Parts: sequence; C-alpha cells; structure tokens
Amino acid sequence: MFALWLLREPQVFLILGIASIFAAATFTRLGKVWVRFGGCVYREKEPGWFWWDVALYYFVGVCFIGFFLCKI
Repeated sequence: MFALWLLREPQVFLILGIASIFAAATFTRLGKVWVRFGGCVYREKEPGWFWWDVALYYFVGVCFIGFFLCKI
C-alpha cells in the first residue's frame, strides 16, 4: 500500500528530483560520476565532461521538482 502511494503521479517526480540532486551532490564530493552504459567519468581525468554530467544531474533534479510543484 505504501509503495502505491509513492508511485502516484505527483509524488514520484518529487522522489526522482530529490534522488537526482542527492546523486549530483554525492558525485561532486566523490569526484566520479556514473554515466550511460555503466561507465564512469573522473574529475581529474576529464574535468569538462565531469562537470557537464554533474550539471545534468542537478538540472534533471530541478526539473523533476519543478514539475512536481506545478502538478500540486
């Protein structure tokens, strides 16, 4: 029953937004970000791609939270 409440339309966007922002903050701290197909980008080796991917995680999180706020 609790899982059904979480998966209702507005709440799932809030959960995904918080998870995405939390992941971006964690990746910033670790210096390693997970990308498509199971690869990793390291801050020391490829700083441009690293910050692009972290910014993308933040952006997606903000979009999910914004969509949640529009729906309620």
